[in-house]
Amino acid sequence: MTGKKNGITYADAGVDIDAGNALVERIKPAARRTNRPGVMAGLGGFGALFDLKAAGYRDPILVAATDGVGTKLRIAIDTGKVDTIGTDLVAMCVNDLVCQGAEPLFFLDYFATGKLEVEAAASIVEGIAAGCTASGCALIGGETAEMPGMYDAGDFDLAGFAVGAMERGAALPAGVAEGDVLLGLASDGVHSNGYSLVRKIVEVSGLGWDDACPWDEGTSLGAALLAPTRLYVKPALAALAAGEVHALAHITGGGLTENLPRVLPEGLGALVDLGEWTLPPVFRWLAETGGLDQAELLKTFNSGIGMVLVVEARSLAAVRTALEAAGETVFQIGRLHPGEGVRYLGSLA
Repeated sequence: MTGKKNGITYADAGVDIDAGNALVERIKPAARRTNRPGVMAGLGGFGALFDLKAAGYRDPILVAATDGVGTKLRIAIDTGKVDTIGTDLVAMCVNDLVCQGAEPLFFLDYFATGKLEVEAAASIVEGIAAGCTASGCALIGGETAEMPGMYDAGDFDLAGFAVGAMERGAALPAGVAEGDVLLGLASDGVHSNGYSLVRKIVEVSGLGWDDACPWDEGTSLGAALLAPTRLYVKPALAALAAGEVHALAHITGGGLTENLPRVLPEGLGALVDLGEWTLPPVFRWLAETGGLDQAELLKTFNSGIGMVLVVEARSLAAVRTALEAAGETVFQIGRLHPGEGVRYLGSLA
C-alpha cells in the first residue's frame, strides 16, 4: 500500500465525513436538552447506555416500538419544510408505546440521505429532540447514513426507535369489559398516515404545495398538511394514574375501524357514535375533493380522533378531568358491547 498513489478520497465518492462530524456537534445541545433520569452518556459512543434503576423502576418490563412517517416525507422534501417531520417520527413511536402502558424512556433515530446537508439534517434532528422533550424521553443516539447513489438529490428517509418501561403487571390492555366507555382525544390533523391518498387527492385538486390552503386561511396547503402528529404520552400517563384505564388505541393507519379492535378481547366490539365530535376541516376537504365515502375516511384516516382510551365507567370523571387538565380535547364517543369490530351510529358531522 505504501508504494501506491490514489488520488480518490471518500469525499470524491460522495461521502463527507467532516459534514457528519459537524452534524453530531451541531445536534449535541438539542440532545442534551432531552436528558432525563437514567441517561448515562451523551452522543458519540458505539452504543447508548440507560440505567433503569436510576429512572425509578424496581421490576421493569421493557417495551420497544419502531416506525417512520410514511410518504408525508415527500411533502416535507418537496416543500423544504423539514423542521417538524422529526416530531412526527417521535410521535409515531411513543404514542404506540404508551398504549402498552409504558412510559417512553429513550429514543434513537436513523437518518439516511444521498448527500448530507448539515443545516437541513440539524433541523430534522432538532424536531426529533422537541418531540422527545414533549414526551419525557431522551434522545440518546442514532445513525446518520450518507449514501450517494441511493437517494435522489434532496431526498432522505427517517426511522425511529423508542424504548419504554413499565412495572411488571402493568401491561395494557387489561380488564377490558362490556360497558367500558370510549374516550376519544382530538387529533391535530392528518398526523402521519394516509399520505399516499392525501397526495393523490392534492394531485386531483390541481393545487400545489405553495398554494393557499382551502380550509386554513393564511397558510399554504403544504404547511397545513405538515402539521405534526399530536404527542399523547403525558396526558395518557396522567390518565393511567387517575383511574381505571383498561386500554389505549393509537388511531393510525386503518383509522378507528382497524385500530380499536386491536385492544379488544374476543367477543367484545365497539359502538361508536359519530355525532359526538365534528369532522375537522382537513378531512372534509379531502373527502369532498377526493369523493371519499364515510367508510373510506374512517378506515384510512384518524378523522379527528387520534387516541382512544377504554375506561371503566366509574372512573370516567376522574380520567376525563386528568386528560383535560393535560390540555386534551376529550369526546365521549361510545362504549363496548358484545360483538366484534366497530359499529358506527350516525354520521360524521
